This record gives sequence, structure tokens and C-alpha cells, in this order.
Amino acid sequence: MIRALILLLCLCTTQVWAQDTSQPQGTIAVEDSASQDAAIAVRIRDILNELAGFDGVTVSVTSGIVTLRGTTVDTATADRLNELVGRVEGVVAIENQVTETTDVVARLNPAVERFQARISQALALLPLVAVAVVAFVLVLTLGLLLARARYPWDRIAPNAFIANIYRQVVRILFFVAGVVIALDILGATALLGTILGAAGIVGLAIGFAVRDTVENFIASIMLSIRQPFRPNDVVEIQGDIGRVIRLTSRATIILSFDGNHIRIPNSTVFKSRIVNYSTNHERRFSFEIGVSSDADLADVRRMTEETVSDLPFVLTEPAPMSWIERIGDGAIFLTVTGWIDQEATSLVRAKGEALRLVKARIEGAGIEVPDTTYRVQLLGGAAPTTETTRTVPPKVAPVAPPAPAVEADDVTDMSEAGLDKMVDAERNDPDAPDLLTDAAPKE
Repeated sequence: MIRALILLLCLCTTQVWAQDTSQPQGTIAVEDSASQDAAIAVRIRDILNELAGFDGVTVSVTSGIVTLRGTTVDTATADRLNELVGRVEGVVAIENQVTETTDVVARLNPAVERFQARISQALALLPLVAVAVVAFVLVLTLGLLLARARYPWDRIAPNAFIANIYRQVVRILFFVAGVVIALDILGATALLGTILGAAGIVGLAIGFAVRDTVENFIASIMLSIRQPFRPNDVVEIQGDIGRVIRLTSRATIILSFDGNHIRIPNSTVFKSRIVNYSTNHERRFSFEIGVSSDADLADVRRMTEETVSDLPFVLTEPAPMSWIERIGDGAIFLTVTGWIDQEATSLVRAKGEALRLVKARIEGAGIEVPDTTYRVQLLGGAAPTTETTRTVPPKVAPVAPPAPAVEADDVTDMSEAGLDKMVDAERNDPDAPDLLTDAAPKE
């Protein structure tokens, strides 16, 4: 009950306030004369005649109460009558019976008039618009000429890609400067804030839509400034191994040793672990070999190191090494390493040749290189063997035969020239952009 009373009171208060705002305020005089009513009516008619949009409104005044009838173009114009009439002295109340007209011609006339006024204003502003356009073109032309110049940008940029970015930034800056100057001439600088705000929102939406592309572009800038590899370098990126062909604005292209093109996004390259095998000319190969458990391991280790050291393609510094790696099933395994100059020697062929010669040296010394593969052979119909029929041959000390003379084969990388030709052919394509250059600092 109390809530209903409070709600009713609020509604009444709102209604009274609304009536007060649309009706004249003040004390109502006791005197009432026809001459005063006529004067009020004349005054209101004179005011309405001076204003546009009130041609169809009639005014009548009785005892200070003004009655308005007729039509207006829109509701806002009809509501404006209350404010105008309420300011006339002597008005006690206002009866606004003005409605919105439904005449199509009457409603189109104001729009046509506004359109004509805007055309006239635009024609009057044509000389000023021409001056603004000329100023914009001059500023933009200056920016384009400055961006086309090669001297400052090629000198301060580490490579052509960064130089093009500098040029694009200069073009954008001069374009914005031209727009600001043109709008300032036209007196419409307030429009610039709206344009920039809309451009910011659109740019944010586009940035989310092409986030991966933007990330690759930024990674391209970083990779081109501090280049972790050079053309034709052998690199490993996320398990992919090959020779670097080029670095573009989106991806790094490498040629695998199978002759396949591998395109890796620059964002992945920038965040990945990069192994560059071409940074140092010296490279180590290693392999594992097993010997029987009764062999003299120290002697075997000495033989492997001597064999690898005597190879003509193995470097003396760093020196070859070998060590006991582990004890396996039926054999003891050693790891043997050696260093080569990978500019003149194939790593895989050097490793294979070293393994062949070490195995020959060990077997030539009478040491078994056991086969750790298990073989199960089932012989059907064989007579069972008993303790009485089985004979055990006496153990005889093995006599080491003389080690055969084994020469090392040629381990030159025969595929090097062919891969170089493939990479050079790819890099000589004039339509393919490349961000790699020898002038840039290398990480």
C-alpha cells in the first residue's frame, strides 16, 4: 500500500513538472480585458510570422489562454511553440493543438531548401577547396619525392627491406600532414579527430584479423636486421635441415638435401631454435661401434683414435677422441669422434669411411665386432643331443692375423656443386624478393 502511494505521488509530481515546463510561470492577474487578449494575439502572430515553419499556425487568445491550431512540418517545430508563446507577457496558459502535417509537398520543401542551401555553400567554398586540394597535392608530392630518393634511406638502412619500410613511413607521414593542412584551410580540423578515431577502430579490427601476417612481418624486420644465417648456409629449424635460399617478408625458404622447398613462417623462425652448421668450417662427426666383452678396451680405444687420426681428411686439431659409452647386450660400445673441414669434405661420407676403417682395424687385430642381433633357428627332425654325445672343443688362444692394409676412399662432397647450382638458380630469380645481404651484421 505504501509503495503504491509513493509511486502515485512520483507520477503526479512528474506530470505537474512536465506541465510546468510547458506552461508559462507567474501570478495570474485579476483583470481581464479584450484589448489585452488582442494585444497578446497580435504579438504572437508577429513573432510567428518572422519565423519559418509556422505559416499554418493560427492563434486565438481568451482571458490570457492562448489556443494554437494548425499544422507544422514536424513535431519538434510544434513543441517549440510552447517555449515561444510562454515568453509573451500576459499569457496565462497554452492550449497547443498543432499537429504534424501529412502533406508530402509541405514536408519535402524544407529538405529541398536545405539541399539547395548546401549546394550554394559548396559552390561558394569551391575556391577554398581548390586551395586545400593544391596544398594536399604539394605536401604529398614532396613526400613521394623524398621517399623515392635512394641516398638517405639506403645509407641508414641495413638492407633494402628496411629502406622500403622507411620510405613507406615517410609516405604515410606526408599524407597525414597533407590531410591536416587541407582540413585546416577548410576550417574542418574537428573532422580529423573523427577520421582518426574511425581509422583506429578499423585498424584494430584489421590487426586482429591478420594477426599472423603482422607477426610474420615484424619477425621479418628483426631477422633482416640481425641475420642469423646467410644464403646457402646449412641450417636446422624445427627439425627441417637444408640450405637457405632466401628470406622474404613472410617466410624463410630453405632447400632440403632431397631437393624440396621448405617454407617456414618468419614468426616461427624468429622464435625457434636455429642450428647453423655453416658458421664454423670445422664440424665433428661421431659414430658408435661395439666390441666383444673380452677385448682389451684400452687397446681398442687407442686403435680407434690412431685409425681416425691417420685419415687424411680428419683434422689434427681438435684431435679425434673415443670413449666407452655403454655396456650392451653381447657387446661393449665405444663412441668415436673426429673433426673435418666441411668446406672440402662430406660429413656423411667421412663418417662412413671412418667407421669402415675402424671396423677393419679392430677385426684385423683379432678383436670381434659382435652382431648383437638375436637369431632363433628351428631345425626339424634333428636327433636330440645328450651329454654323452656332445663334445666340447678345447679352448685355443686366438692368434691375431696381420692387419690388412686398408686405404681411405675419397670423401669429397660430390653433391656440393649440384646443391650450389640449385640454390644459385633460385636466388638469381629477379622476381623473387630477398632480405638477406652480406652487408648486414650477423648474430
